[in-house]
Amino acid sequence: MSDALLVFTNLPDAESADKLARQLIEQRVAACVNRLAPCVSTYRWQGAVETATEVPLLIKTTRSAYSRLEQAIRAAHPYELPEIVAIPVEQGLPAYLDWVGQETALETKTKE
Repeated sequence: MSDALLVFTNLPDAESADKLARQLIEQRVAACVNRLAPCVSTYRWQGAVETATEVPLLIKTTRSAYSRLEQAIRAAHPYELPEIVAIPVEQGLPAYLDWVGQETALETKTKE
């Protein structure tokens, strides 16, 4: 098993999704964020069934960066209770998974 995680969250619109994606990359808590096409979500919230259009984000990070990622999402997310779900990456292209680890490391290595 690798150290990589795939994290899901949803935002209310493309503008807020793009803003959050950029912040996560700039803060080095994610190596890559994919903004997907809007989808329709149906859920129960405060006793009522709701339906909303949302913009999903797929976030590539690591177990070691997860707590920083969660904190960054919670600080910037417009929802009172944001969806933040992490799924472990069991396998993947080793070079890509290494890159995810390098991009989310607290200390970055400089090329000599």
